[in-house]
Amino acid sequence: MTQEVTTKGNGWEEGDQFNLTVAAPVMLGDFVVIPEGTKAIGRITWLTSRGAFGKSGKMDVELEYLELAGRRINVDGTYRQEGNGATLATVGGVIAAGIFAGFITGRSGVIPQGRELMATLESDLPVALPAGATLAPVPVQAVAVTPVVASEPVVTQASTPVVDPTAGEN
Repeated sequence: MTQEVTTKGNGWEEGDQFNLTVAAPVMLGDFVVIPEGTKAIGRITWLTSRGAFGKSGKMDVELEYLELAGRRINVDGTYRQEGNGATLATVGGVIAAGIFAGFITGRSGVIPQGRELMATLESDLPVALPAGATLAPVPVQAVAVTPVVASEPVVTQASTPVVDPTAGEN
């Protein structure tokens, strides 16, 4: 999160967008596919402010897309943030203060700046690798082996017979 999003009455409403950035590079093998710092956008999909009688503020947010090389790449990530309610304080307030207990409010829901949220890509992301690049592990260098030609089968230490494949050919 590059900014704080809250249910406090400071201008945030359902439908508002907020900014994020990719916190760590997304890798494919040894290649960076989505660089750290790539701009992303989220949206508040539901919001209720804190209220009387200990009702806490709540919001649902959805991570929508990131902007990569001039393209929008759709992502999936949905979160709910709730403030801590004050229900027990409200019950105590009703007993002690009667009608004034309605002035006891819950806490606002807050997603602080710097919070890390997880998202996944909605679809495959085509990737062009540099010429000659490979994602497969590099094969181990082959070692040259000199074949053994024997007139009789050779037995290894594990007692498994090793037979010359050319035996019996003319």
